[in-house]
Amino acid sequence: MSTYCTTEPFEGCTLLRLVSDDGTNKLSRARVQDLTETLLGLPRQPLMICGNPKFFSVGADLDEINALRGHDALDFAMMGQRLMQTVADFPALTCAVVEGWCMGGGFDLALSCRFRIASPHAVFGHRGAALGLMTGWGGTQRLPRLVGCAQAMEIFLTAEKIHAQRALELGIVDVVSAEPYASATRFITAS
Repeated sequence: MSTYCTTEPFEGCTLLRLVSDDGTNKLSRARVQDLTETLLGLPRQPLMICGNPKFFSVGADLDEINALRGHDALDFAMMGQRLMQTVADFPALTCAVVEGWCMGGGFDLALSCRFRIASPHAVFGHRGAALGLMTGWGGTQRLPRLVGCAQAMEIFLTAEKIHAQRALELGIVDVVSAEPYASATRFITAS
């Protein structure tokens, strides 16, 4: 039983919900490892990954990152890459359902999914440049495929926050809906 996520059947899909005591769903080393193991054990059916109404995930745990040195930092980068690749290689359709903040490594997690459905209040971003960081979990490869190199570079370097409607205009999300779970189910079954 995971302390970092829950799974349940939902309309012919598996719903994987990120959970944390503070609700922000920081991607700590323990959470990244647990999510990877959980994903590897899921049935081969469409998968929806979600958080809560306020936070999909704020990304990597910055306190942990600040304490990492040398080989430990490389190990953490590789763990994050493995998680994102596990999502990308999942043997059924994947969809991120984003209702709130989706930042940094959380954004990488959403980008790893085949589809992204956002509520009107969702906010996306890679804030690393504002903190002197750059993602090492695949977002720098996946985002340009969706929005083009120039737009992706601007998003990374300006650390701008992208609200749901703008994310739709840019092609980051496939649908913005006041009922994101119902829309995700329709989107997955139609694909």
